[in-house]
Amino acid sequence: MKVCIYGAGAIGGYLGVQLAQAGAEVSLVARGGHLEAMQTNGVKLLINGEERVAKVRATDDPRELGPQDYVIIALKGHSVPGVVEQMRPLLGNDTSVVTAVNGVPYWYFYKNGGQLENRTLATIDPGAKQWEVLRPERAIGCIVYPATEVVAPGVIQHIYGDKFPLGEPSGEITPRVTALSQMMEKGGLRAPVMTNIRDELWLKLWGNLCFNPISALTHATLDLIAADPGTRAVAKAMMLEAKAIAERIGVNFRVDVERRINGAGAVGAHKTSMLQDLERDRPMEIDPLVSVVQEMGQMLDMPTPTLDVVLALVRQRAAMAGLGGILANPPLTAADLEPQKKAAVH
Repeated sequence: MKVCIYGAGAIGGYLGVQLAQAGAEVSLVARGGHLEAMQTNGVKLLINGEERVAKVRATDDPRELGPQDYVIIALKGHSVPGVVEQMRPLLGNDTSVVTAVNGVPYWYFYKNGGQLENRTLATIDPGAKQWEVLRPERAIGCIVYPATEVVAPGVIQHIYGDKFPLGEPSGEITPRVTALSQMMEKGGLRAPVMTNIRDELWLKLWGNLCFNPISALTHATLDLIAADPGTRAVAKAMMLEAKAIAERIGVNFRVDVERRINGAGAVGAHKTSMLQDLERDRPMEIDPLVSVVQEMGQMLDMPTPTLDVVLALVRQRAAMAGLGGILANPPLTAADLEPQKKAAVH
C-alpha cells in the first residue's frame, strides 16, 4: 500500500511513523528545516516513553513520488486550496484522498442527499478547485482526535489520543476504506469505519466553531470559557445556531449542547489551536471552522446572528495581528453563492 502524507507536521508525522511500522510504503511531503531533518535522520516519534524512528521518503516535490493508493491530507484546512495543483502528480485513477483536516472538507455535500447535493463551499474551496482536481469521488473522511506537537525539526511528541474515525461520504463500507482502516489499526491507531462520518465531523466541529474564536478573542483556556457565564452563553448560542443548520442537512447529534460544553471544559486549562496559532503569528483556521458554517446558513436562509458577530470580531483580530490571508474569504454575498450551485461530479 502506497501512502503519501501531504503535510507531514505534527499529525502527519505521527501517522507516517505508525503506518510505516505497519508495513505501508510511506512518503511525506513537507518543507523547510523539518523536511531536511526528516531526510537526514528519518521521522522521530516520542510516544509512551519510547522513541520510534521511521526512515521514509520525504520531499517538497510531489512529482518525485508518483501516483499513490492513498493521499492523506494533514494540513490546516485553510492551507489546502493553495497546494491543490501540486497534488496532481500523486493522483492516479484509483487514488483515494483522505481528508485528515479540521473543519468541513471540500467533499461535504457529495452524496449527501437533500437540497444541497453536490454543492461546493466557497469559504473552504474557492473556485471549487479541490472539487475539480481532487474530486469528491476520491474522498474518504477522517476525523483527527489525537494531540501531537513538533518539538524539534523532524521530532514529533505524541501528547494523547490515537483515534482517527474514517468514513465514505456515501456511508458505504467499501474495500478501500476497510483496507485503510486495517492498515492504520495494524500501526497501533484506532480507525473505526463509520457509516455516518458527517455526524462525527460535526461533533468535533461543534466545539471548534465556538471555543476556537472565543479563545482567540479572549485568550482564555477551555475551562474558563466553559465556566464563565458570559462566554458559556456565547458558545451555547453559536452551537445552537450551528446545530439547527446541521440538522437541516441530515446530521444527528448524539450529545446535547450542555454536555458538549461541559466536555470541553473538562479538558482543563487548554489553549485551543486557534489561540496557539495567534500567539505564534500563524494564520488561524477561521474559514474551515467558522466561516463555512455561516456560508451553510446563508445557503439555507438560516440566520446565525451570534456566529456572525464572533466571526466578524475574530476576522478583525486576525487582521490587526497582521496575519495576512485571513481575510482572503470576506463575508459572502448572494452573488458569491450563486456559482457554487450543483458543481459537476466527474
